[in-house]
Amino acid sequence: MRFLLEVTMDDAALAKDPAGELGRILRYWGGNLHHYALEPGDGAAVYDSEYREVGRWRVTGQAE
Repeated sequence: MRFLLEVTMDDAALAKDPAGELGRILRYWGGNLHHYALEPGDGAAVYDSEYREVGRWRVTGQAE
């Protein structure tokens, strides 16, 4: 199984403060882990602090 997190870094809030925004994304996602089975096929959109979709995370069945 593999966990993948993809975030576009060149838009708005992420371009202004990449470390701060990525930290916020990781904290938010980590705080919501209990909502997911974390099985292949699970995934969701990732949003910046201005609630714009900037990426996705997903769990795959095998290494890509």
